Formats: sequence, C-alpha cells, structure tokens
Amino acid sequence: MNTILIGISVYILLQFIIGLLASRRAGDEKDYLLAGRSLGPILGTFTVFATWYGAESVIGAAGLIYSDGFSGATGDPFGYAFCLIILGLVYAIPLWRRQYTTFGDFFRQRYSSGVEKLFVLLVVPSSIFWAAAQVRAFGHIISVVSDIDVELAIMGAATLITLYTMAGGMRATAITDLIQGIALIAGLLVLFFAVINAHGLVTLIESVPPERMQFLSAQGMGFWEVVEQWALPICGATLAAEVISRILATNSAGTARSASVLGGLLYLVFGFLPVFLGLIGPGLIAGLEEPEQIIPALASQHLATLPYILFAGALVSAILSTVDSALLAAASLLSHNIVVPLKGSVSERQKVRIARTAVVILGVLAWYLAVHAGGVYELIETAVAFGTAGVFVVGTIGLFCKFGDQYSAYAALIAGSFIWFVAEYYSDVATPYLLALAGAILAYVTVGLLERALPARAGQTSSS
Repeated sequence: MNTILIGISVYILLQFIIGLLASRRAGDEKDYLLAGRSLGPILGTFTVFATWYGAESVIGAAGLIYSDGFSGATGDPFGYAFCLIILGLVYAIPLWRRQYTTFGDFFRQRYSSGVEKLFVLLVVPSSIFWAAAQVRAFGHIISVVSDIDVELAIMGAATLITLYTMAGGMRATAITDLIQGIALIAGLLVLFFAVINAHGLVTLIESVPPERMQFLSAQGMGFWEVVEQWALPICGATLAAEVISRILATNSAGTARSASVLGGLLYLVFGFLPVFLGLIGPGLIAGLEEPEQIIPALASQHLATLPYILFAGALVSAILSTVDSALLAAASLLSHNIVVPLKGSVSERQKVRIARTAVVILGVLAWYLAVHAGGVYELIETAVAFGTAGVFVVGTIGLFCKFGDQYSAYAALIAGSFIWFVAEYYSDVATPYLLALAGAILAYVTVGLLERALPARAGQTSSS
C-alpha cells in the first residue's frame, strides 16, 4: 500500500507542477479568473466536464447506488448532465456576450449592487459545500490506499487542494482539467473492463436483484417527489457559479455553447460507469461500512499495483479539478464582487492577491464541513439546494426579460432561501426545493407587479 500511496503522491505532484507553471501567466484579475477569455473548444469542453464530474459523480453516486440501487441515479448522471446541456443551449450565449467577469456582475448590472452582494452571500456557501464534498471524497481515497485515519486524510486533502487552487488560476485549472478528464475516463474504463473480465458481463447483470434495478418506484415516490428529484440537480446546478465561470472564460459565444453541451454529453456517457459499478458492488463486496468507498475498493480488488496507481491518481486528480473549480468560483465572487469594490482603487496584482487569500479562507471552511458532514452526497444535495432556487428564478427571468427590478430580485432570493431552509430542516415536507422554487417565483412576480404599479400611481398622484 505504501507503494500505491507514493505513486499517487507523485501523480498529484506532477499535476501541481503543471498548475504552477500555467499560473505564472496570471498577471491580472481577468487572466487569473478567466484565463484571458482564451479557452478553445477542447479546453472549454473538458473544463466544463471536469467541473462537475468529480467526487459526486464517482465516489458519491456509486456509494448511493450501492446502498439504494438504481433509484439513486436520478441526479447522477442524468440530472447534472442535463443541466450542462440546458446551460449550453439556453444560457451560454447570452451570458458570454455580456462579457461578465463573474456571474455576480449580471446581478449588479441587471438589478443593483445590493442584489449582487446578496447573491454572493447566498452562492458562496453553496460552492463551499461543493468543495467540501470533493475534499471528503479525496480523504476517503487516501484512507483506502493507506493506514491513515479518514479525518487525518481529509485534513491533508484540504491542505493540498487549497494550495493547488491558490497557486493556479483559470488557465492552470483548464489545462489540468484536460489532462485529468482524459485520465479519469481512461481509469474508469480500465476498472470497468477489469471487473467485466474477472466476472463476465452477463453474470454480473444477472446477479443484480430485480428490486435494485427499479429506477424510482423502489423509493415509493409520488409525482411531486419525482419532480423534486429532477428539479434539484437541474434547477440547482444549471446557473452554478462554478460552471458559468468556465463558459465566460471561453474564446467565443459559439465555444461557450458547444463546450457546455459537449461537456454534458461526456458527463452522461461516462456517468454510467460508476452507476454500473455501484449496482453490482454489493454482489462483489458486501457489507461495506462506508458505501462511498465501493469504487476504490473495487479498484483495489481487481487492479494490479501499476494500473491501480494510475486509476487512483486519475480519480484524485479529477477531484482536484472539481474542488479548485468550486474554490476559485467562490473566491472570485468574494474578491471581485465584494472585497475589491469596498477597497476602491486596487491594482491588478492586488486583485489577484485578494482572490488567492479568499481561496485559503474558503479552503479552511471546506475542510471543516468535510469533517463534520454525513457523506459526500449529503454535501452535494446541500450545495445544489442552498440559495439556488432564488438564483435560478432571478437569473432566468432577469436574463431573458425586463420584468422586475431590484426589489423583485431581493424578494425572490430571500424567499427561495428562507422557504427551502425552513422546509428542509423544520418540517416534514417531502418537496422543500419545489416549495422554494414556487415561493421564489411568486415573490418575484408579486413584487414585480408592485414595482410596475407604484411608479404609475405616484405619477397619477403628482399630476392630480
């Protein structure tokens, strides 16, 4: 096992060096946060794919399916793949053409600086939950291949990932995403065929009990609960700051659209590999205390030392690419949309320094959440639900029509967050996210009508 751990460490070190070399070109804020808007179709596609295809797609989803069967596959790969495709087809071109530095700029330009700040305060926690999920998954992998305690491994993972993200910018992330995405796909294929070769495809499929193959009915869900399961990943992740920063960094509107759509298609295709391995997992390794360790455990059981090192290194590097996306997106919102405007006149070098400092602070928070969370998928569900209902409503309406002003946005953002929080933690409601979406829409429309009526009434009063 020490040999495997050394091999993984070397693999990670190589990725870290690549990130450092690429980050040396980050001379100003836009270069650090958006790679100078220079990402072409290949880098753009793989950085979009790698942003989402990480711990939740491999470790978290496989663990959930190991426990619950195919009914646990709603979000991964379907929901998150569809959200990328929808982002590309509907949102990518309008967002790119406005030349924003962060998604927060949209809320300032469309509504007000106050709405911009509220958006940041709601979205940054979501990114930190997302980063914490990756850190926790990283810790599990290190724990499996060594004798290191899980919590100690999570601490080491958080430290390394924070340093990795702080050193690199968007260009470094995009380059390593390309390498890491290809490596992860290759690693999963190696594991898939190793398992098939050892046991036979037909035998493995026949060994899965029929009840584990049921998609939704196994959970006894009603109609609205099914809708909730789909709305959470699609509405919660389509306008996520992490992936929007990727499409803003591409070199054209067409590239922004194609990178998002192709990234979603890659996600859909290769997302089935962890689904399959999670389904057959109980028949090969029964009674895992930590279901999220099924993929590393299968790899340890079916791969020789060198293939296992390559697989584990690829999986770890993919987690790196996902977590640095989350930390960089959150840090960019805090620095560009909150700290820099408060400080006034700031040089480009200082802007980059502020962003890097924000990465460190957020990395510490991600470590704390990773240690105290119940599991990777629990963190993911919190990340895609916290504050995102209002963001989806305000972003969608504000991007495509002129109805509603800053108070409509305030109302929707606050209502969506408040309703979800109360419904999730203080009630027995089965569809907290749908309630949050409905509340955000109602708040936006109601206040928007008042915004439209009040100026008209004020004009009538003055004229009389």
